[in-house]
Amino acid sequence: MEMKKQFILALCIVTPMLAACSMPFSMDRDALSEPVTGPMVEGPEVPVSGDQFDPIKENAFILTADEPVSTFSVDADGAAYSYMRRCVKDGFLPNRNSVRIEEYLNYFTFGYADPSGAETLAINAEITACPWAEGHALLRLGLKGKSLTDSQIPDANYIFLIDTSGSMCGDDRIDLLKKGLTTMLDYMKPTDRVAIITYSGSVSKALESTLVSDAAKIKKVINKLQASGSTAGGAAMKMAYDEAVAHYITGGNNRIIMCTDGDFNVGVSSTEALVEMVESYLDKGIYLSIMGFGTGNFQDSRMESLSNHGNGTYTYIDSEEEMMKVFVNERSRFYSVANDTKCQVTFDPAAVDSYRLIGYENRLMSKDDFDNEKKDAGEIGAGQTITALYEIVPAEGFAAGVAAARFDVRYKKELGGASRPLTLPVAVPGDLTKMSADMGLAAGITAYGLCLLSSEYKGTATISMARDLVAPSVQEDPYGLRGQLLTLMERASRQIQ
Repeated sequence: MEMKKQFILALCIVTPMLAACSMPFSMDRDALSEPVTGPMVEGPEVPVSGDQFDPIKENAFILTADEPVSTFSVDADGAAYSYMRRCVKDGFLPNRNSVRIEEYLNYFTFGYADPSGAETLAINAEITACPWAEGHALLRLGLKGKSLTDSQIPDANYIFLIDTSGSMCGDDRIDLLKKGLTTMLDYMKPTDRVAIITYSGSVSKALESTLVSDAAKIKKVINKLQASGSTAGGAAMKMAYDEAVAHYITGGNNRIIMCTDGDFNVGVSSTEALVEMVESYLDKGIYLSIMGFGTGNFQDSRMESLSNHGNGTYTYIDSEEEMMKVFVNERSRFYSVANDTKCQVTFDPAAVDSYRLIGYENRLMSKDDFDNEKKDAGEIGAGQTITALYEIVPAEGFAAGVAAARFDVRYKKELGGASRPLTLPVAVPGDLTKMSADMGLAAGITAYGLCLLSSEYKGTATISMARDLVAPSVQEDPYGLRGQLLTLMERASRQIQ
């Protein structure tokens, strides 16, 4: 017992030292321009880390004549991007298997038009020349969830499921979380509800479901949170779902928000058992969002898997800036306006010789899944944009005005409802060299990801190319995130040989 106490004390002393990348809530665009400190290494790997990621096997080119239809679920996560940001700011490149390009893309909000009429989702598409592969083209797919004002968003029933084990000790973990939660309360409606369940060696309901009108009571509980002990994540999750059901708001935003480093080592601990538990609540209309913290023992693969199966999203919190982004600036995204959203692209073999979906490796679906109403897929929050890129090898019939592909989407306004179809023919433009700011941003982010991956498909992509592609879009950058990306690219370029 004494040895265990000493180990936890050591964690509490060491982990705050990892918090060098925390930034204040007021976004400082110049903070990233300071000289890089910390180790510089060759190659795209973290020097030493116990963080766990599933391996990435990139999508290959597919002959259109053999398989003209490509189907995938949307991915609204952004965890991979903020994890990369922390690594680069600390002076090294992220683990290759953490580089999920779709999450880099979907971390950002693109300038897509809102849906019109009765739809809560809008789609768009664009074709241009591929910057890193001469003779190839890029197809960009865009989706935009309907934007809602605070008054249009239904009341929330939030259950904060908070890991208070010893591994969450530190300024960049439990302390960072406490700051974000107290700030979020100031922006919630008095009629919203919050419950807090904590778990370490045991599970505790720290706060019964409470109206935000009594914010002082909620903040008092938050401020008392401390990290110590082992982790009983499985039992805590069951309690969280029971609490969500007990205070369920019909037509409301019923959501568990799990905050952890993902290291469950007591109770229901296997990823498969946790996924089974999460899936058993899907038909009850309860969402699961997961927020990851810390490095050194970060269980990315477990958290991504749970969020994928729990009608939710997965975010990595690396700084107060990110807490502000998630809990304040983009808080409307906690309310889903497009559920079980699936994309399907049908290519014309006469115009497209072959194609490759960039990223989304663990979101691929079979062609038949597209029309299967029971097949689970991804959710899109209010005002959120989703982006996907295909690299295309043109065929002889690839010419201006030709419909090279058809873009189809199915989504549900609410969980358990009937899916709604959207379709859009995608024609080859007259001038492939013209590129919108949205396409430039998407292509630049993708080129950057290909470099970090050391992708066999990166062609002539360089970080310098990525910067040039992103730079024009910085003119529309209200929170400074695109400008920050340029600085991150510059830092990363010093480490890629």
